[in-house]
Amino acid sequence: MYRKILVALDGSDAAKKALRAAVELARTHGASLHALGVEEHLPHYAATVGEVEEAKEEQDTFFGQVMAEAQRVAADHGVGLTTEVRAGNAAQQIVQAAREGNVDLVVLGARGHSIIRDFLLGTTTDRVTHHAPCSVLVVRA
Repeated sequence: MYRKILVALDGSDAAKKALRAAVELARTHGASLHALGVEEHLPHYAATVGEVEEAKEEQDTFFGQVMAEAQRVAADHGVGLTTEVRAGNAAQQIVQAAREGNVDLVVLGARGHSIIRDFLLGTTTDRVTHHAPCSVLVVRA
């Protein structure tokens, strides 16, 4: 049923749970698995170039660790995993990656937020479910 699965990772407990679900689905369906991290909080207006570079290095280090852990989890279950880290808006980058990769399923973790916050601001998960070109599995933490 699934040939290509994309899992979005941000280092949260919800994303770790989504990874475990995606790995199991990839193993069960013999699907390829791709992990995407999105560096979303880089400074738009920084006092110095050094400030931007420092923030980028911190994000690169963080996502490097997230992706290394994801590789270990997938390997422990006999599943191959490709990884990618992009900069930008998380929802937009996830939807774009799903389109570019012709994926059959996007797997996301969802953290419980307040109803008011979600209504006013929206969530990455909500945006992805509305705009993804494929099915989306939301894994609750």
